[in-house]
Amino acid sequence: MKMLVNAAGRPVPSELPGIGPLLPYRGPWARLEAGDMVPRILPPLRGEPPRRSKVAPSLRAAMERAGLADGMTLSFHHHLRNGDAVLPLVLAECERMGLKNLCLAPSSLTDAHECVADYVRRGVVSRIHTSGVRGKVGKAISRGEVPVPVMVRSHGGRARAIEEGSIAIDVAFLAAPACDEQGNLTGALGPSACGSLGYAQHDARYARHVIAVTDNLMPSSLTHISIPQYLVNQIVVVDNLGDPGKIASGSARITRNPVDLKIARDAYRLLRASELLAPGVSFQVGAGGASLAVAAYVRDYMREKGIRGSWGCGGITGYMASMLEEGLFDALYDVQSFDAAVQDSLVRFRNHIEIDQSWYANPLNRGCVVHNLDVVVLAALDVDTSFNVNVLTGHDGVLRGASGGHCDTAAGAKLSVVVLPSFRGGVCSIKDAVRAVVTPGETVDAIVTERGICINPLRTDLREAARKAKLPVKEIADLKAEVEALTGKAEEAPLPDPKPENVVALIEYRDGTILDSLFRIS
Repeated sequence: MKMLVNAAGRPVPSELPGIGPLLPYRGPWARLEAGDMVPRILPPLRGEPPRRSKVAPSLRAAMERAGLADGMTLSFHHHLRNGDAVLPLVLAECERMGLKNLCLAPSSLTDAHECVADYVRRGVVSRIHTSGVRGKVGKAISRGEVPVPVMVRSHGGRARAIEEGSIAIDVAFLAAPACDEQGNLTGALGPSACGSLGYAQHDARYARHVIAVTDNLMPSSLTHISIPQYLVNQIVVVDNLGDPGKIASGSARITRNPVDLKIARDAYRLLRASELLAPGVSFQVGAGGASLAVAAYVRDYMREKGIRGSWGCGGITGYMASMLEEGLFDALYDVQSFDAAVQDSLVRFRNHIEIDQSWYANPLNRGCVVHNLDVVVLAALDVDTSFNVNVLTGHDGVLRGASGGHCDTAAGAKLSVVVLPSFRGGVCSIKDAVRAVVTPGETVDAIVTERGICINPLRTDLREAARKAKLPVKEIADLKAEVEALTGKAEEAPLPDPKPENVVALIEYRDGTILDSLFRIS
């Protein structure tokens, strides 16, 4: 084993025990430009006899029939967000069955999954693939408690990994807010409704065995279907899927924070200067803070100018759903729904389209949605003077965030704008080098703070447009110095020794190459 320096200038291992050989990141489009062909791995065909009930008498019975055994890979979706009770329920049953060394492959881990840290310590779980990780689990990973380094992937990267077999799902446990007795299911209906099941759809197609877990078994056939019956092996009925109050929040509200509003206003002015806010524009924006405030400015502008966009995409908020209903977009492509208002929109409007995560962002398929995106506005924990973005770790190096679709959308969009305050908690948000590169700087066009806008030197056209619009353009090194004159230069936690044996997690770029390594902290 040895450490290499990849094209982003980050140390990455050439191979690791339990994982095998690794490819270093070579650039955002290197694999596509090289024309790499990646085999697709499909699960075996296996039929069911006519009129056989799919409803299992218990979760244990379903797991035994699925042939669940030590070392297998289990997948879950995170559409239930912080209200999810399904993953903890399944892992508790795995422990009672005496299962060990399981590989956990959820689309992401949320605050509802703190129990995973304990199952790691007790040997039930020994490997994890995820997009996000927080709380006790993030601390456990950062301290090196997981026996095999964790793989952190973007949403598009996870889709690719499943299709190529890097994540080979043995059993997918799919929380189903509504399910009929044939196994058709949806996330848009029921007491635990969560909206789109875009991440679950992919798991259902590629898992060897699929178990739908529902608290709402419908007496009649569903007519709004997210995942069809032919992909589902068994159904398990439980009392509840989780806490409805934490599954779907009320409609997201525009921030009143003056700093966020200043950032949003300047980001919107940059979008206008780019001249991309024109008829047919495609658009994605985040769910909170300054990002959602940008959407409010964009909506007002589109109304005023009579602009109708082609589509919005990504994680969809009620705000974006209202723009669809107003006729400001022809369609919405929804891979996950962020609040309760979206569920009704999914059912009512045929042009509110539920898509899977491969359709959304897989870079190695025949055309994902984000590769036709005009504008994306993204948040960040911190950035560096090379425009690299970190959305995973805090200043102390502990995992507490999610890759999500950040690098996917930044790579695909004509204009990618990152918004963040210039400092948080008295610490400057612009670093010489971020601790974890999730989105490489060459795919980030602009960084907007309340103290100025930094344009990537690669985008001379955007810099000129911003200056013509009299926007507060600053060199990123100058802005960093300006902020640190106010905050002082923070004392960062010491960087761990970059040796292969100290790697606790790998950040995989969307194309399957290794973008960065995270090392054990004390």
